Amino acid sequence: MSMSSSESEPSVNNSSAVSESGSAGPGRASSLIDKFLALISSVPFGIVLLILLIIACMIGMLIQQQELETFGAYYAELTPAEKIVYGRLGFFDIYHVWYFNTLLLLLSLNIILASIDHFPAAWSYISRKKLTASPRFAMSQRFSESLDLPEAGRSELAERVRTAAQQTGFRVRVTSEAERTTVFAERGAWNRLGAYAVHVGLLTIFLGGYLTSRGYTGSVPVTPSRTADRMIQNVFNVEQATSEFAVGQRELQLPFTIEGLDIQQKLINRDGGLDAGNTLDWLTRVRIHDHETGQTTQALIHMNSPYDYRGYRLFQASYNPMGNARTLTVKATLPDGRSESVTLSRNGEGRLSDGSRLKLSDFNPHLVFTREGRPDFGSTEYENPAARLLLLDNSGQENEVWALTDKFRAEVANAPFLQSKLASTTGYQFTLTDFEKVPLSHILSVQYDPGVKIVYFGFGLLCLTLVGVFFFSHQRLWIVVEDGRISIGGNSNRNRLGFEDRARRLIALIRQ
Repeated sequence: MSMSSSESEPSVNNSSAVSESGSAGPGRASSLIDKFLALISSVPFGIVLLILLIIACMIGMLIQQQELETFGAYYAELTPAEKIVYGRLGFFDIYHVWYFNTLLLLLSLNIILASIDHFPAAWSYISRKKLTASPRFAMSQRFSESLDLPEAGRSELAERVRTAAQQTGFRVRVTSEAERTTVFAERGAWNRLGAYAVHVGLLTIFLGGYLTSRGYTGSVPVTPSRTADRMIQNVFNVEQATSEFAVGQRELQLPFTIEGLDIQQKLINRDGGLDAGNTLDWLTRVRIHDHETGQTTQALIHMNSPYDYRGYRLFQASYNPMGNARTLTVKATLPDGRSESVTLSRNGEGRLSDGSRLKLSDFNPHLVFTREGRPDFGSTEYENPAARLLLLDNSGQENEVWALTDKFRAEVANAPFLQSKLASTTGYQFTLTDFEKVPLSHILSVQYDPGVKIVYFGFGLLCLTLVGVFFFSHQRLWIVVEDGRISIGGNSNRNRLGFEDRARRLIALIRQ
């Protein structure tokens, strides 16, 4: 020891001297690199990075992100100081800011380097097992016990020990020597590698999170019988926002076309409005036409039930508040005085008993007329609903007629101006008796998230590996058999009480 010490000290002094003279640059650089690698691979440094990353994620949850449609109103309510501080620190777009990605990169690097550093020691438990032991080694373990069984020989005791160990769930390897026989009993050796499986799960989540941050979110209005192949994304510019928030929009091409088939709104009170407080569910039925494969897929999107297609998630976001009708029922009075009822769907048509056809052209929740005599919307609510119909008689002539409610028709009778605009010249009269309320269109939120499946897989893997790490353990027993005497010792990397209970059951079987 003294020779080693005396030999090392001159080496250190020479290194210092050379360093001071300026000729030890490469060695000093290597030392700095080693220190940096030691820091970045240390467990405490990884814990600090993880805490900082969690804090950043919490900021992203507490402070509304600028990609949301409601961000403009949220930003307007902030104080000038909050706008400046949050904007400068990147809190409004924290998942894309440089320091968030740096934290993610450093933590991933820390996990990889720490795994590389500690893996050889963990692997040695699997690749290099200690199969022989002395009684002294066995009795030095955290759990140890000795048995005196003078009535049995060594070979008989070794067989009894091997059988008992197998019955208690251990894998057994027997090694015989001249003076003793060692029975090495082990279970759960894979648990030593559980931490690295946890690391793989974390890295998978980080990879999925990074890919998710490369995605984008927009909206697509869905109107029956119309198509859309672009999503609209709000673009916010915090740096240009002064008293008012700078907002714009841009269109992003989708790899498919969304065709609106039907929209429906289930109301709590059918006589109430379309507001969210009176709504049980919004249902949107679409047909997706894939540009690349040419395939056609029908989908139903409703509240809490999004639809995933090629990495794009479609879910209900909002609706156009303008009232409309999904279906309506009209009482038709024919020129000969007969009356009958006909039901029309949105953009659909029906046939009357005299052979004429009736087609729904437009629905107006609150019909008014401008000074120029053009029909217009008085409001988005169902104040004076009316349906504009196209009547095609047997001769093929097309006429525009209006279907009014009885209440609205009574008002028209007392208003010459309205009567002149709504009077029918066809001999037919139509009364709007019932209709199913629905918005003009639904707004679907379209989220492109290329990392979502990877994140889900990572969380699943993480949960499984954590269960494997904490609910199982690596248990080892060295059972040294001599003539008339058994020395038992072992240890476990966790769940010591469970291990000792199993070991005592094994000892009880040996005593039998």
